[in-house]
Amino acid sequence: MDGEGQYGQRVVWAVVATDIGPLLLAATGSGLVNVVFHATDAVRERAVERLAARLGTEPVEDPTEPVLAEAISQLRAYFAGRRQDFDLPLDWSLISGFNRQVLRELAAGVPYGTVVGYGDLAGRVGQPGGAQAVGAAMGANPLPVVVPCHRVVERDGGIGGFGGGLETKRKLLALEGVLPEPLF
Repeated sequence: MDGEGQYGQRVVWAVVATDIGPLLLAATGSGLVNVVFHATDAVRERAVERLAARLGTEPVEDPTEPVLAEAISQLRAYFAGRRQDFDLPLDWSLISGFNRQVLRELAAGVPYGTVVGYGDLAGRVGQPGGAQAVGAAMGANPLPVVVPCHRVVERDGGIGGFGGGLETKRKLLALEGVLPEPLF
């Protein structure tokens, strides 16, 4: 692989410690492209390998790269309760079609401290009855936390599934004041 990848751009990554465990962040010249939960060494290695295969270049660790440095700063502020919205350039190249449409609607239309049902989100993108497809889109989200799939819940009040694990989803919803803090 060449050093610039199939799109002629560098791919960089960093791991940031958060209240929900380490997150791997990756970015291209277009913006933040991937957020990966539970970024232990083994998870990080697999994530970097997947990014290399998908983007056509070997990602390089560089937490000082401006997009990553800003993402790290904004995530720290979010977990400290000082930020409710992310203002970052996003690279949507790891997702397409219906999934991208749903995730863009989620990012733009479901603010901090609120939730939306899977079916309601499907209706917003013109697919009433598409709750299961929305669930699949949430599971394919390459930018969790920043594109807040944790804010999508079941119609009956259940919190639904979550790629980062249900405890992680509970913590994010508690941080945003949607759920009470866990007692222990």
